[in-house]
Amino acid sequence: MAERLAVDGDELSHFMRMLRRSTESLQGLRRALEDATVTGLGTDDLDCACEDFQDDWKYGADRIGEQTADLAEIIGRSRDSYREVDRALEQALRRSGNGTGGGTR
Repeated sequence: MAERLAVDGDELSHFMRMLRRSTESLQGLRRALEDATVTGLGTDDLDCACEDFQDDWKYGADRIGEQTADLAEIIGRSRDSYREVDRALEQALRRSGNGTGGGTR
């Protein structure tokens, strides 16, 4: 069964970096749109609807950014835990005389 369990630490690291870049992209987008105004687009109703949309979009983008950052952190901790368990397992196997390594990178 152990030969089927493999965790790719490099792939987890890559995924973590992608999530962090996504968070940074969302933050950059929010900063870029921060100064955009919605007044004067048309009728008062349209201006009001656009303002409401911008407020909702900012809230949603901020939440997504926070959750993406949290997920990247969780993945990093998981990757580190897998590596720690893999090293401990490898050492235990060596001590037992079975010199096969673990499944993570």
